[in-house]
Amino acid sequence: MQRFLEELAIFAPAVVFNLYFAAASIPLGFLFAIMLALGKASGNPLINRLSRGYIYAFRGSPLFIQFFMLYSLALSFNVSLWKPLDISWFVLHPLFIGPLVLTLNTAAYTAEIFYGALRAVPRGELEAARAYGMSRRQQFRQVIWPNLIRLAWPAYTNEIVFLFHATAIVYLALPVIGLQKDLMITAKELFERDYNAFLHFSVAAVYFLAVSLVVFFLCGLVYSRLMRHMPAGPRLRFVPTWWR
Repeated sequence: MQRFLEELAIFAPAVVFNLYFAAASIPLGFLFAIMLALGKASGNPLINRLSRGYIYAFRGSPLFIQFFMLYSLALSFNVSLWKPLDISWFVLHPLFIGPLVLTLNTAAYTAEIFYGALRAVPRGELEAARAYGMSRRQQFRQVIWPNLIRLAWPAYTNEIVFLFHATAIVYLALPVIGLQKDLMITAKELFERDYNAFLHFSVAAVYFLAVSLVVFFLCGLVYSRLMRHMPAGPRLRFVPTWWR
């Protein structure tokens, strides 16, 4: 037990990098996903096809390959572009490339979630809004968006958790610089010392589980807030009923 607690202390600085990758990519991916979902629902053929093509490309290819492709693309412009501008230290840094790739990836999956929720918005409410004389902006702000986010939130909660789990492969695909080691790199280095895979990777899994539980709890609070106008469902009974 003491060895396990010591491992938890060793892994504590590493989880900060996983949290950083997730926290840096979730807000940007959320905003980009809204644009992609609206683009996929657009009546403009060019915008529609570009949005559909982007979503298909990033949902249809492995995230690991996306890391390699974008890092290789950035590396190919190093001599001609980044070095003359003296920003290669920033553009090629994992703390920039990592959130960038995760943002592009989660935006595609989240856009598909939002697009499905967008199609599920009750048409009667839209017709009522148009009959009431609302502009398109008012319809989106007061009718479409509230319904969309309520419908999409449970699935989007899963996407947030999946994104945090995906941070495990950032430093497996990108170079490790200095002491910037996440949970998986820390577990890998400790495993190479004593080959105790069960201990080291179990501790990493505990951190992933703990953060996932926090995400589910916080997103559950948000969902309760979004659904506060709905009647509360039946609560669980913890005391047995001995008679009826």
